[in-house]
Amino acid sequence: MARPHAMADDNVVEAPASTGRAGRNLFAAVGVGLFLGVGLVLIPALFAPAVFSVIVSVAMVISVFELRGAAAQRNINLVAVPAAIGAAAMPQAAYWWGAVPMLAVFAVTVLIILGYRLVAGVEGYLVDVSVSIFALAYTGLLASFVSLMLTSSHGAQRVITVIVLTVASDIGGYAAGVLAGRHPMAPNISPKKSWEGFAGSIILQGMVGVGLFVWLWHAPWWQGLITGIIMTITATAGDFIESAIKRDLGVKDMSHLLPGHGGLLDRLDSVLPNAFTGWLLLRTYLGP
Repeated sequence: MARPHAMADDNVVEAPASTGRAGRNLFAAVGVGLFLGVGLVLIPALFAPAVFSVIVSVAMVISVFELRGAAAQRNINLVAVPAAIGAAAMPQAAYWWGAVPMLAVFAVTVLIILGYRLVAGVEGYLVDVSVSIFALAYTGLLASFVSLMLTSSHGAQRVITVIVLTVASDIGGYAAGVLAGRHPMAPNISPKKSWEGFAGSIILQGMVGVGLFVWLWHAPWWQGLITGIIMTITATAGDFIESAIKRDLGVKDMSHLLPGHGGLLDRLDSVLPNAFTGWLLLRTYLGP
C-alpha cells in the first residue's frame, strides 16, 4: 500500500500544496483511496460478497499484467495469460468450493505455465517460469484468502477488520515517520521507511486491533493486540517486498493506473500478505 514510513529530509524540495512529501497528488490519492475502500471493498463485501469475490479476481488479473509490464523492463517474459487466468480462478474456487479446490487450481496453473512457456524455447525458460509462478502465488494465491474469509462466519466483518488494520498500519507509520522519522530500517531497499514509522504502525494498529476485538468481536483485548502487532509486521514486510521487486526491475511504480497511487499492486503490497495473516489469526481466535 502507501509508503507510510516516510523519513524527514531537510534537503527535499518542497512540493506544491496539492502534493505530499512523496510528490504525489494528495487530492487524487485520497479520492481514489476512498473510491477503492468504500466503493470496491466496504459496500460489496457487506451487501454482495459474491460480487466482491469477482472484484478480487479482476484485481488479480490487473496485478498480473502490471507485473508483466514491470518484468519486461528486465527482458523477462512473464507468461501472463495462464497466470492471469489462474489468479482470477483461485479466488473463485476458494469462494465457491473452499481451500482444496483453490490449491488444485494453483497446481494446475503451474503445470500449464511450465508447458506453455516451452513453446518459446529454452532460452530464459527458468527465469520466465519462475517469475510467472511467483506472480501467480503473489497475487491469486494470497488474494484467495480474502475469499476464504468471506465464506467464514461473519465473513464481511473479517475482511473489513483486515482492511482497517492494514490501513491503520499505513496511517500510523506515515504520521510517525513524517513527524519523527530519523533512523531508516532498510535504506538499500526503501530509504523512506524508518524505525520510528514502524513504531507508529505498531502502536496505532495495536490500538485499533484492541478496539475491534473488544467492540466488534467481543473477544479478549489481548487477541486484538497480538493481531495488530503481527499484522503490522507482515504489512511492513509486504511494503519491503514490493519495494525490492521494483528496485530489482528498475521501476518506480508498477503502473500508472491509479492517479496519485501508481499501480494497483502499489496499493495491495500490504493487503496481500495481510490477507493470509488476517485469515489465519481470525480463524485461530474467532473460529471458522
